[in-house]
Amino acid sequence: MVKSRIVRAPEKLLMLALWTAQVALAAFYVLAGTMKLGQPVGHLAMMGVDYATNYPEAMTRFIGMIELLGSIALILPALVNASPQLVPLAAGGFTVIQVLAILLHLERGEHFETVAGNLILFSLSSFVVLGRLCRAAPSVRSNFF
Repeated sequence: MVKSRIVRAPEKLLMLALWTAQVALAAFYVLAGTMKLGQPVGHLAMMGVDYATNYPEAMTRFIGMIELLGSIALILPALVNASPQLVPLAAGGFTVIQVLAILLHLERGEHFETVAGNLILFSLSSFVVLGRLCRAAPSVRSNFF
């Protein structure tokens, strides 16, 4: 039996939503990772990354590196049609990062406004994990054309 390449409207909408979430997450984490890798720790604290001065600098730099690598893993596999299993793994890593970030903020007694952003990122990354594990592998060509 030959698999049809026709994509139904609901599937196309789901693929569009998954891609939108992936691009939004990748853009956010490229910016966050670049900031954590390139800015002095004192400057990060002034920009709102308060934990940067409370923990070793190496931890902040490591988180930035993971954020950059993860953002690449969200997009690159589909563009080169290789290693599609990286996408849900990267999104799963971001889900774990957000759980840890929420716990850190709550431990520090920070307000809900701080945690709200983490909840949004957690929701987006969880959506990508579930969507990519339950749907076909991400591929620009097979999802839209």
